[in-house]
Amino acid sequence: MSSILMTGFPGFLGSALLPRLLARGAGVHAWCLVQPQHRRLAEQRIAELAEEHPHVRDRVQVLTGDLTERGLGLDAAARRKVHAVSEVWHLAAVYDLAVGEDVARRVNVEGTDRVLELCRGLPGLRRLHYVSTCYVSGRYAGEFGEDGLDEGQELRNHYEETKFEAELAVRKAMADGLPVTIYRPGIVVGDSSTGETQKYDGPYFLAQFLRRQPRLALVPALGDVDRVRVCLVPRDFVVDAMDRLSAMDASLGRTYALTDPHPPTVRELVDAFASRLGRRVLWVRLPVGVTRTLVGGVPGMERLLGLPAEALEYFASPTTYATTHTDEDLAGTGIACPPFASYADRLLDYMLDHPEVGSAAMT
Repeated sequence: MSSILMTGFPGFLGSALLPRLLARGAGVHAWCLVQPQHRRLAEQRIAELAEEHPHVRDRVQVLTGDLTERGLGLDAAARRKVHAVSEVWHLAAVYDLAVGEDVARRVNVEGTDRVLELCRGLPGLRRLHYVSTCYVSGRYAGEFGEDGLDEGQELRNHYEETKFEAELAVRKAMADGLPVTIYRPGIVVGDSSTGETQKYDGPYFLAQFLRRQPRLALVPALGDVDRVRVCLVPRDFVVDAMDRLSAMDASLGRTYALTDPHPPTVRELVDAFASRLGRRVLWVRLPVGVTRTLVGGVPGMERLLGLPAEALEYFASPTTYATTHTDEDLAGTGIACPPFASYADRLLDYMLDHPEVGSAAMT
């Protein structure tokens, strides 16, 4: 028997990853830490997963708690159950570029500290799997390596700042002997086969911006649109990669950038979306700072454009990402990130067919 504790369920990655982890053996059982307000949604998602994946049935239980509290806010009975956990998956975070500092710090930093405290007290812990983000890089100029973290980079917002601090804490725990593997996804978009997603953010903001324009769409060129690359990755690759890498002995102590090794340029991204939406693009060169101030400072401008000010800087980012460890350890497995052009239309098709999906972060 082995048991898993997962935070971040029923989020986008956790919902897809959980059935994979349970498929490893009939003796695997999972506990999902869920805030009280999300318990009903979590139980509904578990029921849906059990219908789709029969091996999930009766092997997942919800634990009501709070990531930011000591002991994860668990009662005595739940703490006894968690004491037997052998594998922890920490996916929970506030993934929102506009998140306030207080919320970001409590969830992303203090929540990670609480998970590390728990892990240090688990006698049978085999591994902590920690989901970070490529954007711990901030505005780093050049290729950001998987082994690097504190490179003196400027961080753009509270999301980046707190995820950076959280990974620092995880790496310190790893250096002190805690068994850890770190995963850094890029901007996670929908499934490359179906386009399915739970949230329209990141590049979807750009698609919404294009939809609100006439046939000839004006698009700000905030940087060199043929050099700046957008760090996109479809959910199915991230889940496939984490599932496979997490089972490898060689992945212990490693950090993996889970993103497209050949990401699209800003022009390629915009052209792909514009083509699917029936738009022609007229590029207008604008300074990123002025544009952000205008979009963020004029009341109603973000809603009108469908493009939040915080997202603009990512279309002028000077950073690319090395995927050396990911490429090495997935070589020969058949798992590889598909090229953006092969699934771009599916992302837009799903968005057009499912207007009920929103862009709000799960908190």
